[in-house]
Amino acid sequence: MKLSIVNRLYILIGAVIIGCVVLAGANMVKMNRTYADASFASENVVPSLLSLSTITQGINGMRIATWRYLALTESVDRGAIESSFNSAKKRVEDALQKYEQEQLADATDKELLRAVRVSYQEFDKSLAEALKLANAGQWNEARALLANNQPVIDRLNKAMTELRAYNEKISQAGAHRAQETMAAARLHAILISAAVIAVVTLMGLLIARKIARSLAEAVELAETIAEGDLTREIDTSSTDEIGHLMAAMAKMNRNLVTIVATVRTGVNTVAAASSQIATGNMDLSARTEQQASSLEQTAAATEELTSTVKQNAENALQADQLASAASGIAAEGGEVVKQVVTTMEEIRSSSLNIADIISVIDGIAFQTNILALNAAVEAARAGEQGRGFAVVATEVRSLAQRSASAAKEIKQLIDDSVSKVENGSQLVMSAGNTMQQVVESVRRVTDVVTEISAASREQSLGIEQVNQAISHMDQSTQENAALVEEATAAAQSLQEQARQLERAVNVFKLRQEAMDILEMEDHRVTQTLPGRELSLLPAPQVEG
Repeated sequence: MKLSIVNRLYILIGAVIIGCVVLAGANMVKMNRTYADASFASENVVPSLLSLSTITQGINGMRIATWRYLALTESVDRGAIESSFNSAKKRVEDALQKYEQEQLADATDKELLRAVRVSYQEFDKSLAEALKLANAGQWNEARALLANNQPVIDRLNKAMTELRAYNEKISQAGAHRAQETMAAARLHAILISAAVIAVVTLMGLLIARKIARSLAEAVELAETIAEGDLTREIDTSSTDEIGHLMAAMAKMNRNLVTIVATVRTGVNTVAAASSQIATGNMDLSARTEQQASSLEQTAAATEELTSTVKQNAENALQADQLASAASGIAAEGGEVVKQVVTTMEEIRSSSLNIADIISVIDGIAFQTNILALNAAVEAARAGEQGRGFAVVATEVRSLAQRSASAAKEIKQLIDDSVSKVENGSQLVMSAGNTMQQVVESVRRVTDVVTEISAASREQSLGIEQVNQAISHMDQSTQENAALVEEATAAAQSLQEQARQLERAVNVFKLRQEAMDILEMEDHRVTQTLPGRELSLLPAPQVEG
């Protein structure tokens, strides 16, 4: 399996990490074992020895309290002695119970504790019998029993000694195991460290050797390319970073081959194109002179057109002013007609009001006539006495009839006047509409004339701009003539630079297939530029 340099370094780092983890794990296991042994000694053996010491002190306290009890004859101090005896006995029994419940190490320890408990019970029983005899007044028998109690005490001491010796043995065994564990941990650390160092050193040497060899090949290839030799085959089979570097250099080599071939082809193309440019510049110079002559004629015609357009613009401006004045007069006439229409409407309204008043007067005359007729009838009935009143009634009636007749005539005249006023109003309204149409037509004519005037001004400005443009074109044409001469000189300089560039790229050595491509490109350039004399340089060096 092919691995990259990064993956190899990862493997090397992983080996170091694994070795460190294994070393740390082994040391951790050994340390746990050592800690377990030390913990057992501190948590079990030491408390057991302390309990045994408490039991021994309690047994001695019980013996001393018993002898003191038997040595006294007065009962005044026996209460304190009994309290001391009971306290010592309680300490012994509590220590035995604690040892049995919390501090037993194994079955042997349990069996030895059972022997101690049996001897203690025998010892406690003998003391209880001695105290019982003393309390019964048999002091000599009690002292004799206590004096003959030495075998029981010896058995108890032996059992205690064996139990203490077993706990000390357990403690020594734990210390020995801890020492063995530490020694094994040191040995494992040395072996694992040596193995890790050996593996890491071997892998590092292999990786360094591979990198150095690959870098040497890359440096040699770079020097070959720097000398201009592009014909060397490059091995790109490796998949590591150096292989990627070699692949990149191979790609660079191919690109350089393409660039050199392209530059050589471009040099030939530039040489042919520069020759064509020189010929084209000569043709361009002739056409530029013809264009300058045509521009002079165009400038003269444009000046005449400019004069004509300016005159049209001035005429259009005068027409615009006249149309604006006519539009104003027509607008004023329209306003006068509107006022006449308003006045006629007011006259018509007044005539209608007068007709209404005449109708009222006619009604009053009719009623007066009726009243005068009634008064004449009443005067006739009155006879001689009403004759004067009848004359007055007759006159009043006559006046009423004449008023009614005059009112009818006035009404007829008013009706005729209203009719004529209405006809006049209609005629005036018709005249107003006609005047409005005239005003609108004049306004449209004014707008058209204004647009014509604006267009004439724009046309005049455009002609002036065209005239300026022709002047600029004339100037540019003369400048172009100078540029054509400069371009001819530049084309000659370009041919010389193409020759220098060809000599520069001839330093590179190309393979035969690249040269075949170059010849095909030269043939294509020759076909693209027929009839032109190409200035090609000698063919470059070829290998392969």
